[in-house]
Amino acid sequence: MAKFFIVFLASALCFTTLIHFTAADADDFDKFHIKGSVYCDTCRVQFITRLSKFLEGAKVKLECKGRENQTVTLTKEAVTDNAGNYQMEVMGDHEEEVCEIVLVQSPDPECGDVNNQEFLRNAARISLTANDGIVSNETRTINPLGFMRKTPLAECPQAFKELGIVPDVTF
Repeated sequence: MAKFFIVFLASALCFTTLIHFTAADADDFDKFHIKGSVYCDTCRVQFITRLSKFLEGAKVKLECKGRENQTVTLTKEAVTDNAGNYQMEVMGDHEEEVCEIVLVQSPDPECGDVNNQEFLRNAARISLTANDGIVSNETRTINPLGFMRKTPLAECPQAFKELGIVPDVTF
């Protein structure tokens, strides 16, 4: 009787697992959680320094385009919280597309410049496919993106000296 009960219990467990997988949509397996942050580049060097500050209320946009014809296939916007972090959720596999997070709008009028030169473009590419070898196909963490201050802070040269660098910036 105990052997029958164990076989029955194992069969029921396998059956419920099978029902769970068949009831799930295909999109349930292609759901991506994107998170990142936006900062004010107070020294106009395009990397975070001790003088940088993270921006609350900055807007970013996810944009996916077809590789062949550059047709926009997906856009989604997010706004940063009080710590300068944003999050968004994307459904679907975008393996055949180029997806990027780009800066849209800064809440700080003094810190709203974006470098649009192609080789310095302030955007972050992101892989939105489960077929890319990334172990966690749920969360994508993006490098911080920064708006630049119109004029660098007076403290910037000292911060660079502490880092042992001499940037190509006029103060």
